[in-house]
Parts: sequence; C-alpha cells; structure tokens
Amino acid sequence: MDKATLRRLYKQKRKELSLEALDNGSLEISNQLLKLPIWNASYYHLFLSITEHKEINTDYILNILSGKDKHIVISKSNFKDVSMSHYLLLDNTVIRKNKWGIPEPVDGIEIPADKIDIVFVPLLAFDQKGHRVGYGKGFYDTFLSKCRPETIKIGLSLFEAEEEIVGVIKSDVALDYCVTPHQIYSFAT
Repeated sequence: MDKATLRRLYKQKRKELSLEALDNGSLEISNQLLKLPIWNASYYHLFLSITEHKEINTDYILNILSGKDKHIVISKSNFKDVSMSHYLLLDNTVIRKNKWGIPEPVDGIEIPADKIDIVFVPLLAFDQKGHRVGYGKGFYDTFLSKCRPETIKIGLSLFEAEEEIVGVIKSDVALDYCVTPHQIYSFAT
C-alpha cells in the first residue's frame, strides 16, 4: 500500500482502539524491548506520547530507562524548518504541549543528535523491510539522518508489519528494529 492510504488506515485503526487495549499494548511493547541487546548504551531518545492520537504510552519505557539510570533525551519540534532540538530529560524539566498537542520540553540542556545511541521512533505503520509511515512531515527522517550511522533506530507499533510500503524514497530512514506487543522485527543487515 502507498503511504497516504496507510496513514489513513492506521489513524482509523488507532481511533478504534479502546484505552485498555492501548495501555495493554504499550505495556507489552515495553516488556518486549527488554529482550533487545540495547541496554549498554548511554543516550536514549524517547518521544512523549500524543494521547489525543492514541500513540503508544511511552511512560512504561520512560520508567525502564529511569530505572536503568540512562540519559533520556526528548525533543522539541520546529515547524518552520521541520527540525527537532533535543534536550536531556531531568527531574526539573518543564513539559508543555505545543499547539499541535505534542508534549515538549520548554528548555534545558541541549544534546546533539550525533550523541544519541538509541532512538525510539513513533510511527503509524511499518513494513517487513523496516520502512515506516509517520504523520508525513519528515521530522524523524530529518532527525535520524543527523544521527551516527550506528545509532539504533527502534520503531514502536501497536500493529504488525505490512508486507510493503509503496513509495519509499531515498530520504526515508529505515528502522533497525520494530517492536509490537507480540513480536520483535529485526531489519539489521
């Protein structure tokens, strides 16, 4: 399927999810993540969930990272140039929702993209080759292209893989893994 069709389909699938299914799926994904060989790194980038869009509840992953005493990095979006600034999440970090409903840090200690070891990537759909469909603005592709080549990119999805996403372009950055409530997909070559 093409990106636009998948975007519509998976937004609808999310809308139809019960809050209980969303919460259970989010917890199962965080438990699946514990099976991955990623826990020796230092800097982990995590998105904060847009609850109105029924995104995966990343609070469970936040708790794991905090419990493992990792450096947690969160982002602030700049819609003028489709870029993101990344900040260390600290106990005193003030989080506010922007006008699009995205929870973001007000300010803080900025962390360059090339210092981040692991990125948990939001998505609407993904395929068996590790390609993903997001909301279509390109924020994450721009961000991921600035990370080191060895930075591990992990998609988080409440749904299983599509066979193939039609219309993937060169600037689309593929995932290394995608984790669902029931499976870990590995795309590393």
